[in-house]
Amino acid sequence: MTVNPADLSASLLAIVNSVVSGRDGSPVSIGDVALERPRNRDHGDWASNIAMKIAKTLGANPRELATQIAGLLAGVEGVASVDVAGPGFINITLDAAAAGALARTIVEAGEAYGHNDSLAGQTINLEFVSANPTGPLHIGHTRWAALGDSLSRVLKASGATLVSEFYINDAGNQMNNFGASILAAAKGLPTPENGYPGEYVTELSVRVLELEPTLLEMRDDEALAVAREVGYELQLGEIRDSLARFNVHFDVWFSERDLHALDPATGRSAIDTAIDRLRAQGHVYDSDDAVWVKTTDFGDDKDRVIRRGNGIFTYFAADAAYYLSKGDRGFAHKIYLLGADHHGYVHRLKALAGAAGDDPQKDIEVLIGQLVSINGAKLSKRAGNIIELNDLQAWLGTDALRYSLGRYPADSPLTLDPEVLQKRTNDNPVFYVQYAHARTHSVARNAADSGVTRDAFDASLLTHETESILLGILAELPRIVRQAAELREPHRVARYAEELAGAYHRWYDNCRVTPMGDEEVTDVHRTRLWLNDATGVVLRNALSLLGVSAPERM
Repeated sequence: MTVNPADLSASLLAIVNSVVSGRDGSPVSIGDVALERPRNRDHGDWASNIAMKIAKTLGANPRELATQIAGLLAGVEGVASVDVAGPGFINITLDAAAAGALARTIVEAGEAYGHNDSLAGQTINLEFVSANPTGPLHIGHTRWAALGDSLSRVLKASGATLVSEFYINDAGNQMNNFGASILAAAKGLPTPENGYPGEYVTELSVRVLELEPTLLEMRDDEALAVAREVGYELQLGEIRDSLARFNVHFDVWFSERDLHALDPATGRSAIDTAIDRLRAQGHVYDSDDAVWVKTTDFGDDKDRVIRRGNGIFTYFAADAAYYLSKGDRGFAHKIYLLGADHHGYVHRLKALAGAAGDDPQKDIEVLIGQLVSINGAKLSKRAGNIIELNDLQAWLGTDALRYSLGRYPADSPLTLDPEVLQKRTNDNPVFYVQYAHARTHSVARNAADSGVTRDAFDASLLTHETESILLGILAELPRIVRQAAELREPHRVARYAEELAGAYHRWYDNCRVTPMGDEEVTDVHRTRLWLNDATGVVLRNALSLLGVSAPERM
């Protein structure tokens, strides 16, 4: 049998609750009996402090309680021994065969290994990047693209029904300024006031003229509209292409314009309808010729104008209609990933959720990402005042960028060292992990050349200390993925991958899969091949969750 952490936790939970019941206590949950791997392997494969956590509520001595639990746990199939240490730690050692059976389980599960159902039943809309379609993506967008996409992957791997969404800010005067900038460039004129400078605008103007050769013969208003719309489509296409090269693909591209568009049947927009719905909830009022949402009822620092006295909708109006549209499309939970300059949006969006009848504490999350810089990165030659995603990719490569941005919490400012990211040494974390994966394939190729196959498997033969450590880490992936999803911290997967790579390299140095010289192939070699290949599966799955490739040769 296989004894993985989930099975062992379930057995421990059942035993603890039987003990608690016998002492007239309240049942504990699966979260209370979480297992940890001891730092010192002499203390077993897994450890639990559950006895110390519940002893006070039961009026019991922690060590005496731990001893009772340990006695029952020792009878679980696959458990070799259970010891009580210190004031009440429970240390669990697994039978070698039970621990080693995990290697076969992982290989057979393949890319599904690590997936869990902790978020099953949750419907989530995850919005990130959401750049204005008036210029190239920059370094700030790059960080959220990497983290947002990795978060999307771990949420889906944990059973959530999720849609990743890019909100296209394609309404408002900024689009007219964008069109005017392109038209001015096409005419050879200076960038207009409030316009967009940069060589990319000149490049867009050339492409617009290629598609619309009569542009300069049109009336000014017509030419502005054409330059705006054609330039918009070209720039949005470039954004899509940049993200695709960065291995980021959105399920939905949502246009802000759709919120402003009038329904031919009613002559009203989604924003008009949103105001009506918020008013019906009792949170909209009229004052000073404007329409307001009483967001202070939900913790905002001031009420928000949703329509000015001149009849013009504010940005908050589009935010409201957009939020409501997510619920209308079946998403009970909404996650917004916003940039470092958007702290003011947190209370605003949560208040909006409350005004819409949702629970601001449960139905919406607003995550703020901190700034990122890369030593030596140069401003874009095309955009002039930003560091472009395209330039970063060309310089450092997608894998190095994705992995490096994904291995740190979003709320920590980050400076990356390009010299490290370009090294093909163990100092470079992405190389370290990818090389471990490539090494598993090299071992498998050498094994095939030596006649070692997976036609036999005896888990009891995996007895070396490095094998015990490696198996313990392999068993952790489902828990790591679940934690990364629940805490919204995909960087945990990267750190786990590095720990696994280190354990694999140490195992490789101590345990041979292929025989030496004239040595015969035995079941030890065959079983170790299973463990080697299981490690490759887990490294590949972890890298996939980070949107990073898993090369078979390096």
